[in-house]
Amino acid sequence: MAIIKTVTLEAAEEPVKEILETAQKTMGTIPGPMELASVSPWMIETLWASVQYFSKHPNLGFGLLSAIRYLVARESDFTFCTGFNKNFLLLQGMTEEDIDKMAADPLQAPLEDKDRAMLAFVLKAVRTPDAVEAVDMEKLHDLGWLDSDILEATAHGANMISSGILMKTFKMDVSC
Repeated sequence: MAIIKTVTLEAAEEPVKEILETAQKTMGTIPGPMELASVSPWMIETLWASVQYFSKHPNLGFGLLSAIRYLVARESDFTFCTGFNKNFLLLQGMTEEDIDKMAADPLQAPLEDKDRAMLAFVLKAVRTPDAVEAVDMEKLHDLGWLDSDILEATAHGANMISSGILMKTFKMDVSC
């Protein structure tokens, strides 16, 4: 049971109400981090702006972003987020076998070479940030990634850790 009182859709006031309603309509549910953020209008607006931004990102596709979230949640033992993001991967056409292979080795992800390289980079960055070197960036640049793409994909992975920590801290037992 959560140890923080979140705002229900029925009790929400603007702008929280509109965001929760839109999330429920577009995602079929209100993800746990969004439910948690309902406590703070600033946090939910910030989170929603991030969701909207990444949903229309010109270079970071839905499959790559879903893979980042899934693998970071899996490695961080955020089980409440793995199932949610795994469903997105399945909707993208991945099979259970594809997901298992990707979990064992991100370079086996059924993504384009460019996206696999970014996925591997983000995982390296969130696991061992001190191990990231200029050569890692050069490899991504050679594949056509911009510095802004690299930063934003890495932030996306790091934000998954942040969301997971907040969910665990406040005992939010709901899916991401």
